[in-house]
Amino acid sequence: MNPGREYAVTVTAREQAELLPIERDPNPLGPHEVAGRTLATLISAGTELASCYQGTRFPAVPGYAAVFEVEAVGSEVATLRPGDRAFCLGPHRSFQRVAEENALPLPEGLAPEVAVFARLMGVGMSTLTTTTARPPQKVVVTGLGLVGHLAAKIFASCGYEVLACDPSEARREMARQSGLPTVLSAVPLDDPAIAGKVALVLECSGHEAATLAGCRVVQKRGEVALVGCPWRRQTDLTAHELLDVIFHNYVVLRSGWEWELPLHPTDFRTNSIYGNYRAALRWLAEGRIGVEGLYALVPPREAQRAYQDLLHQRAERLAVVFDWGDCP
Repeated sequence: MNPGREYAVTVTAREQAELLPIERDPNPLGPHEVAGRTLATLISAGTELASCYQGTRFPAVPGYAAVFEVEAVGSEVATLRPGDRAFCLGPHRSFQRVAEENALPLPEGLAPEVAVFARLMGVGMSTLTTTTARPPQKVVVTGLGLVGHLAAKIFASCGYEVLACDPSEARREMARQSGLPTVLSAVPLDDPAIAGKVALVLECSGHEAATLAGCRVVQKRGEVALVGCPWRRQTDLTAHELLDVIFHNYVVLRSGWEWELPLHPTDFRTNSIYGNYRAALRWLAEGRIGVEGLYALVPPREAQRAYQDLLHQRAERLAVVFDWGDCP
């Protein structure tokens, strides 16, 4: 890579992504900043496709999960030094520059292309942090895209009895191969061993029918967390159908918005976004959460193909990781 030139995956028009040269910030590093070359970035298929790749404002540089090798540190940086590898919420570009508190050192031996999954693990971990459900209670996860798949693994690893649901046989098979014991095509509303006995539903598909099914299967006062964004209307269900079951089943229906937590611990709030990322990196390094077989490694110059494959569900894997090793 030319050290004097940087590159970024740039959405230049609707459904058009290119690897283009960009200018590096010429300002000197602040005392608490770190910077370095990017090793890997992870595509967030839901958010990036809906709000950027199919968006309305161009040009745009998407992405918010990166691992980089530290090349320079500010005068007051204490936790990182040149040569270290760090995780950050960085975009798809060849160089990262962030505040020290927002760059987490990678555990020894953790590969960059694996470490980037800490970002989307953090989505489900926000619900894990805030839910009233406790192990070994039953948890249902609807939607086994990457966020739902990882959430199911996280809750299972914490001792919950997890049922994972998705209409896609390919996604169900991937979940089974990953070790999830109970994988179903739909929420088992008529199973007396499950219906009315579920403490928490993580709705990760953004589909209103899955939300209604979740409200029907939970126990009284059970939670349904809306983790998946409802990008568009997909059924003719009415609000009354949902309100009726919420009222009569005493359902706690709430947002699963990950940013409910503070970025960093504060007084009286010890759980945080970055605390979850730090735990996610550790769990990935320990093998507690595995991502083998979930992703394809793609050079960033093939971004257009990667986004099109994800958009039209032609990808054989749940995720795409850009390998910046030979950029451009």
